[in-house]
Amino acid sequence: MAPKWRELADRFAEQIKGGQYPPGAQLPQIRELVEAGEGSKETVHKAYKALEAEGLVTSTRGHGTVVRPRAALKRLGIARYDKAKWRDGDEVAFIADRVASGRAYKRNEQTQTVSRVEADSLVAEGLGVPVGSEVYARARLVKEGVQPTHTLTSYYRPEHVEGTRIVDPTPGPAGRGGGYRVLYDAGYEIDHMREALFARIPTADEVQLLQLPAGEPVVELHRTTYTADGTVVEFAVGVHAASRFAWEYDFKVPDSAQDRKGQE
Repeated sequence: MAPKWRELADRFAEQIKGGQYPPGAQLPQIRELVEAGEGSKETVHKAYKALEAEGLVTSTRGHGTVVRPRAALKRLGIARYDKAKWRDGDEVAFIADRVASGRAYKRNEQTQTVSRVEADSLVAEGLGVPVGSEVYARARLVKEGVQPTHTLTSYYRPEHVEGTRIVDPTPGPAGRGGGYRVLYDAGYEIDHMREALFARIPTADEVQLLQLPAGEPVVELHRTTYTADGTVVEFAVGVHAASRFAWEYDFKVPDSAQDRKGQE
């Protein structure tokens, strides 16, 4: 005979899979189940931990136990930076991801803080400036509804963005077309970029800011954006909740041998 906590976990699992608790729904608080006679506090806690281990729910301090989204947000690769999206329209990168995923969005789901900071070694190397140089930091927190999905902090040389909308802390993208449109209007049209991704354990502050369940890693992104002549116009560091994104890249497979033949 299965223990009481296992029976409770199995019952909730069936209800979640059957749609009684849809993605994003909050399960009853432990206290409520104890008062309803579903078992002791320890029994309910074990049941919820089992559901979390099975990937059906997430539990965070202050937000309770919530059913996980069934589908991760599709994070596009190079397609999210298509010039037609931001130069000719108003589909900035985080919105492009939502559109591709068939998900709703609001522009003010991106908040931001703009400040002048001293470049540490990572930022200095990314922007190609001496360590300690003053740069602009545009820090954003992006949410889907009320749930944070990721942070992104872009760093710029002051001479590239001083007096532009990029340094305006108003919530949402930096005007129509976002930051890349601002750079384009200032004469810095982006041409190519480099992205590096790696997973790591989140810091305590990141756990709280992104409302991460226990044990969930984050994916850190380093993005360097260049103009055609190789000028770095943005270096960005993003921190993404690993379970809330599915990364997708679509690109032509290179053939360096064929390229060399064409150069001979």
